[in-house]
Amino acid sequence: GALAAPIKLCQGDRLYGLGTRTRSLILKRTLMAFFILPLLTLGFQESAAGAKDREPARFGYRIVNIFPHDTRAFTQGLIFHNNYLYESTGLYGHSQLRKVHLETGRVERIHYQGDKYFGEGLALFKGRLYQLTWQNRIGFIFDLDSFKEIGRFSYKTEGWGLTSDENHLIMSDGSATLRFLDPKTFRVVKELQIFDRGRALYHLNELEFIKGEIYANIWNTENIVRISPATGQVTGWIDLTGLKAACGPDARMDVLNGIAYDERKNRLFVTGKFWPKLFEIELLPLAEAPPPVRR
Repeated sequence: GALAAPIKLCQGDRLYGLGTRTRSLILKRTLMAFFILPLLTLGFQESAAGAKDREPARFGYRIVNIFPHDTRAFTQGLIFHNNYLYESTGLYGHSQLRKVHLETGRVERIHYQGDKYFGEGLALFKGRLYQLTWQNRIGFIFDLDSFKEIGRFSYKTEGWGLTSDENHLIMSDGSATLRFLDPKTFRVVKELQIFDRGRALYHLNELEFIKGEIYANIWNTENIVRISPATGQVTGWIDLTGLKAACGPDARMDVLNGIAYDERKNRLFVTGKFWPKLFEIELLPLAEAPPPVRR
């Protein structure tokens, strides 16, 4: 609206009644409004559209190490810290919080949740463990060393996966939305819609924050996605086809679920519900990955 007045003042090549500096400023603003800004806006829109439609990277894997995993563990959340795994397991009457020695699979400490709760995602934040439940809409806070319960919190959705960045707890509920929670008040400070090439991506489950990205199991598949926490765009797909078969024959095994990361040694671990093995894997471009194990 403010740019209409200078146009009315123009006649021929003169701007009547205005000083030299004012005329110069008006001309610059007119050029900006009618020529430069539209080009910049178009470029921004094309850039945003390009990012939205960009093909995500594709990864396969190579098995680096295999560790034992308790076949009674219905794995829902998984963390690596100081050479131990911290694991949240599910099912009513069987839900637990566990501290597990990586190399041996030995359970060093255990907390039982009783019959009322179905354990879900697990996150470590500033020396405390945060464990979700599925449909109770209650989360538990435990001391890392003693497993003593030191608090509870509530949320309005189902609880599926949980991880943390430097400032937030990040939670999934099986939808296409991740929620960032304030670890002190548990207020939702950000909701992030997850998209893969413009389409919402549902069934986000177990989460892990790795090198500035969110890794998420896609429930009931053999895939993990890598997500930008800034945009919600899927930046990569990790195809773990064959990993379940590499566990050997076991009719009780359920789906892939469980991601843990050793930041100090740059090691990535994955497992599944009732799986007898936990795998350390190296991600490779899909074309360079070994063929998956087949049964």
